[in-house]
Amino acid sequence: MAPKTPPAYDASLADHGFEAKELKGLTYPLGDHAPQYGEIYQLAPDLGWTRMPVPGNLSHINLWLLDDDAPQGNGYAIADTGLFLPDVVDYWKSMFAGPLSQRQLTRIFVTHFHPDHVGCAGWLANKFKVPVWMNRTEWLLTRLLVNEQLEHPPEDILRRRKLYGYDDERLDKMRKGGWGNFARAVSRLPSGHHRLDDGATVRVGHRDWHILTGGGHTPEHACMVDHRNGVIIAGDQILPRITSNVSIMDSEPDADPLAEWLASIAKFRAALPADMLVLPAHGFPFNGIHTRLDRLAAGHHEQLDRLEAALRTKEMRGVDTFGLLFGRPIDDSMYGLATGEAMAHLRYLERAGRATVEVRDGVGWYSSK
Repeated sequence: MAPKTPPAYDASLADHGFEAKELKGLTYPLGDHAPQYGEIYQLAPDLGWTRMPVPGNLSHINLWLLDDDAPQGNGYAIADTGLFLPDVVDYWKSMFAGPLSQRQLTRIFVTHFHPDHVGCAGWLANKFKVPVWMNRTEWLLTRLLVNEQLEHPPEDILRRRKLYGYDDERLDKMRKGGWGNFARAVSRLPSGHHRLDDGATVRVGHRDWHILTGGGHTPEHACMVDHRNGVIIAGDQILPRITSNVSIMDSEPDADPLAEWLASIAKFRAALPADMLVLPAHGFPFNGIHTRLDRLAAGHHEQLDRLEAALRTKEMRGVDTFGLLFGRPIDDSMYGLATGEAMAHLRYLERAGRATVEVRDGVGWYSSK
């Protein structure tokens, strides 16, 4: 049998036929082109791109199909999977009956434990009897949360929300709303997984993918970097137009996730060349990774400076910082995420010695001198 040779790959996507677009220091080689839900667009001969719907402002998640070796040939792996919701499952089924009907799924890669990334992983793994490859921490969190469904939130959670500034009305609403919505959009994972450790290299088809993990958005978000061809499957670690949520998690209430996030930005900037093509979970593929990482870091530092200045003039609870940090009204659908991110910024200032907190009647009040 003749040895296989790697397919030609043009990292610039110069022959795609679309007009490149430049915006805020980033270049989008495909402009605003993206595949429809359930459609596969070939970024390269061995690298496909599809999208699945996500409710709310995100609207979509980008998923990646990687040519892989299989006993019968014509294999492929999936990187991230979409929410486990009926419309997403229907799009997957349409692809299995259509463009993927003659191909064999070999394995599933998941960048991190958030439902839009891991949601269909268990369903796909069980349907096709293939393994899930995830970072151990992210896999364990998924396994934990998919089983955590309670009629009422635990009391320690409610005490923590009071500490953050929730009033009695909002706490009562939480009590009545149940706890553990994670499982509503996440299928149960198999009992085992393949670990994606930071620094590991995974061979997929003709590509070697180096695993680079980051913290802050989730504990050990795993990105897949193909240094030879200059491309990174970035998940939520590097997004082109929005900033990933960085929140204090209930599983680690004393952590400093913003410090982890800023350290990860520095880690990725040092490890990756400036001309790498970024394949993000949301938005469009882009070049300009150093520019984007610098802007992400600068944005958080600007918020921290504004917050510290505001704390010199008056005490604030976590929920009092929304207007300053986000600059827009926060409705009920975003209240939890906004609280987590506000507390991450306050925690960073506290740990850095730039703010102090005094707890009175179970509520944390922050100030700065």
